Amino acid sequence: MTKTAAETTLTQETHWPDGLRILCVRPDNLGDVLMTTPAFRAMKETWPACHLTLLTSSAGAAVAQYIDELDAVITFDVPWVAGRSGTPKAVSDVADRLRAGHYDAAVVFTVQSQNPLPAAMLCYLAGIPNVLGYCRENPYQLLTHWVPDTEILVATRHEVERQLALVESVGCRTSQQQLSLRIAEADRLLARQALVRAGVDTDRPWLVVHPGASEEKRRYPLDCFIEAADLLIREHAYQLVLTGTASERPLAETFRQQLGEKAVNLAGELPLSQFMGLLADAPLLLSNNTGPVHIAAALQTPVVVLYAKTNPQHTPWQVPSRVLYFDVPQSLRSRNVLLQQFPQPAQPVASPAAIVQAVRALSIVYNP
Repeated sequence: MTKTAAETTLTQETHWPDGLRILCVRPDNLGDVLMTTPAFRAMKETWPACHLTLLTSSAGAAVAQYIDELDAVITFDVPWVAGRSGTPKAVSDVADRLRAGHYDAAVVFTVQSQNPLPAAMLCYLAGIPNVLGYCRENPYQLLTHWVPDTEILVATRHEVERQLALVESVGCRTSQQQLSLRIAEADRLLARQALVRAGVDTDRPWLVVHPGASEEKRRYPLDCFIEAADLLIREHAYQLVLTGTASERPLAETFRQQLGEKAVNLAGELPLSQFMGLLADAPLLLSNNTGPVHIAAALQTPVVVLYAKTNPQHTPWQVPSRVLYFDVPQSLRSRNVLLQQFPQPAQPVASPAAIVQAVRALSIVYNP
């Protein structure tokens, strides 16, 4: 009797065939999922009949519904990612759910500083016969398709390029490497209405400012951020639309109170779909290095990003941008030695004057 794909472990040398049920494991945040979308596209273009299921975090799942290349999403906050918690039973339950999905193969997508083996073990427990991923050490049976990870102490390529190279090892390629994100015209309209209610005149200079980030170490010092925003208002007459999650609203409100009537606080007021609509129409986004930067990149909205020296591979992808770097305070630096390495020199340095100059440069070129 001929074996089905699910019963056959594909050889390391053989490119995978079309028609497989494939689990894509990306247990990180919203931005990480978006930076993996070119790899999803490469898989769909190479294997039009394949079925892609994304296993991701709650934050990743929020944006996954707007990614056309995905067929299904499973949400699980794995306990081996920073800031998450879980139980052995929860992991066992997810393994059982994956086993019931009868996946032919899995691809474990990790950043350079992550260990793929916990996710690979989950796939092993789920009985998935073919598992692809990067690894620094011999994974033995946990990865049937092992790509040796050459990025040892520091990331040497962009996250998008890293994941495209991973799927290329099993035959997947695409010529369209932009980030993938679908927005509805209705959400753009609702975002415009929110701007009108807030008193923003979009016929005059305006931009979106996102002062928060999920990790404190990736937040540019608030006093310097406010100083730059004040200069944009007083010297260049920008209207500032402050955004963030509901939990970041107090931070945005502190920001707004220092700036006066030319700044409005929409943090926590827009669901993700309308926030994407807002960024689609925004002339420019000024932000820390966090998820909205990658949403803006997917929507081709110019970005000025204040970039903490942590993951050098997460700069805005294929979008007009300026990247300004700042040091992470010693007390906030990661205990992971792979995140303590950063290519030098990291220039230009973020400062209020440099921020204003970067905003002005992008605004003049792309929003004349």
